[in-house]
Amino acid sequence: MPDLNYLNDLVIQVRRDILRQVHKVNSGHPGGSLGCAEFFVALFQELMDRKEGFHMDGIGEDIFFLSNGHISPVFYSVLARSGYFPVDELNTFRLLDSRLQGHPTTHEGLPGVRVASGSLGQGISVSIGAAEAKKLNNDPHLIYTLCGDGELQEGQNWEAIMYAAANKVDNLIVTIDLNGQQIDGSTDNVLAMGNVKAKFEAFGWDVLEIKKGNDLEAIIEGMKTAKSRTGNGKPICVLLHTIMGNGVDFMMHTHAWHGKAPNDEQLEIGLAQNPETIGDY
Repeated sequence: MPDLNYLNDLVIQVRRDILRQVHKVNSGHPGGSLGCAEFFVALFQELMDRKEGFHMDGIGEDIFFLSNGHISPVFYSVLARSGYFPVDELNTFRLLDSRLQGHPTTHEGLPGVRVASGSLGQGISVSIGAAEAKKLNNDPHLIYTLCGDGELQEGQNWEAIMYAAANKVDNLIVTIDLNGQQIDGSTDNVLAMGNVKAKFEAFGWDVLEIKKGNDLEAIIEGMKTAKSRTGNGKPICVLLHTIMGNGVDFMMHTHAWHGKAPNDEQLEIGLAQNPETIGDY
């Protein structure tokens, strides 16, 4: 059984990391990062089969790809707190010559990052290639991917989604962060996508939903169900219903904090709502 008390404490600490990273450089994307804190903690601490250390080829372990790379603050926080690199390196977020750039990159060799991301719409394509490589290597492990809902407006996604089903890429779990927000407003106002579940099903995917996408127990249960449905001839899509800015009241339910850093006063308010649990860097 997962230690939910520890995982919840870690989520709170990850929120603090997110706020402090973007505040320090007055740059970054806190809204989507906060909304996915529970997902990342559950994935790296409970769900993925990971080997000790970091191996770029990922053979013999599950692999994760972040498609919506602008939510790097949550990715970096959870990687650091899962042992991929020192936690105090979070101090270098978005600084010149840092390994922790605004969008994840590979040229500096940051453990945990296997592909540069941030040019939206490419993550599913990359993940399909990795999933097919697993099959060629007779490696039974899985590929996990996270995409934003606004990101689905990119056409490349739908070519990849069609390809994955046609080629029975059934060792792939793609999670869509359904927070209903993107940089210029709500996804419905910018470019309504209609019934996302019906779209994936029409393309031949097995789809399940996690309605409480900011609840650790619901995420763990839902993702374990998704894992149990792999290997049956269809790629898996998980629709994760999250709240942008979750855990910081003035950032929630709005696109305003998609790419905006808190000022000094706002930082203190946000940190006060998430008291230190495990230790700041």
